[in-house]
Amino acid sequence: MPNALVVAEYEVARSEAVAELDGALREEGFVVRHAEPADLPLRLAPEARPDLLLVSASLGLQRLALVSQRFLADGGAPTIVAFCDGDLAALEECVRGGFDYVLRPFLPSLLRSRVNSCWERWQLSTTVEEMAELASLREYERELSIAREIQAGFLPESMPTLHGWEIGARFRPARQVGGDFYDIFTIVNGRRLAFVVADVCDKGVGAALFMALIRTLLRHTAEHTGLGQMVSDDLAVAVNNGSSNDVVLPLLSLGAGPLIQAVVGTNQYMARNHLKQGYFATMFFGVLDPQSGDLLYINGGHNPPVVLRSDGGQSLLPPTGPAVGILSDSSYTLGHVHLAPGDALFTYTDGVVEARNPDHGLYGMPRLRALLNGPPPHTETLLDSVDGSVRLFAGTAEQSDDITTLALRRTPSPAHTAL
Repeated sequence: MPNALVVAEYEVARSEAVAELDGALREEGFVVRHAEPADLPLRLAPEARPDLLLVSASLGLQRLALVSQRFLADGGAPTIVAFCDGDLAALEECVRGGFDYVLRPFLPSLLRSRVNSCWERWQLSTTVEEMAELASLREYERELSIAREIQAGFLPESMPTLHGWEIGARFRPARQVGGDFYDIFTIVNGRRLAFVVADVCDKGVGAALFMALIRTLLRHTAEHTGLGQMVSDDLAVAVNNGSSNDVVLPLLSLGAGPLIQAVVGTNQYMARNHLKQGYFATMFFGVLDPQSGDLLYINGGHNPPVVLRSDGGQSLLPPTGPAVGILSDSSYTLGHVHLAPGDALFTYTDGVVEARNPDHGLYGMPRLRALLNGPPPHTETLLDSVDGSVRLFAGTAEQSDDITTLALRRTPSPAHTAL
């Protein structure tokens, strides 16, 4: 049998109008209960939720709204009607507030017709609201899909083909769009290979917008740094080779200019123009000489890439400067590493090492280094191995951050392979 709850103050609840309303409801087959506003519990048990809620108009619009919200917020969805107990001005206020109403005389047939009309109107209103929400959701999803397509357009369509090198990358955002990105392209008339792996703080649409901006600034500056802004091939460049002292190398300098200009220029632009938005990026930007295997790089506050040696050894490339976009006067040191035949470089974002399993355990750097132990395999095998390991570790846990990996491997020489 349907349940009706009549809510009114003590005096109204004992009035002739409420008695008449009670009788008409019972005659129409309702199980009727009564309650004063102050006696309503903060939370209602499922069996206490009525099918029809009738509230005295004399409570006023504000109190009527509070009573109705208590039922709606608790998961119930009764038909809510204000009934007139003689105060027509109070009823008019409730009607202006959007509530349905019933008037005396409370005859069973008239009451049934009125309640049915109220219920149908409520159903129609609910359906319209649901349709509007669905349309809004579909529009949001469509816009997100467009944003993802646009973001995908900022990623390389294919990896450059270099004789003697294997190159590969993976990108798996935590949401439809993300703040991670990678890029790889040639500079200095094809004589150097530039590549970037970066992580814009936060994730989602905001991070994706800044990802597009930072990626564009880096690539445009690196590709268009003129010869006058480059360091001469004959000029020694002070770089850090991973030891405590700087060393002087009379090589590599052809790629130093684009590298320095791209990172420093992007940092200055972001810090001066977008500091209030609070977005910054960690990044590893490398410039490789494919002929020699020498690599110049700047690590701007990013997770240390792992250098994998052909004999199974490992080393890390720690930061050489802060994250990009925080301080306009930040300084960056050039790092240097040599990749011999059979060596590889694995770069990644923190979504790899900070992946968590259902028990909130952390994947961590030790697990990654253990996985990478031994002579580096083919690039695709290496990337698949890391991706599979992270997925297996995370299991059913939700991916909490974007995951990006990039690896390059110098093909072993025939003599090395024979060994």
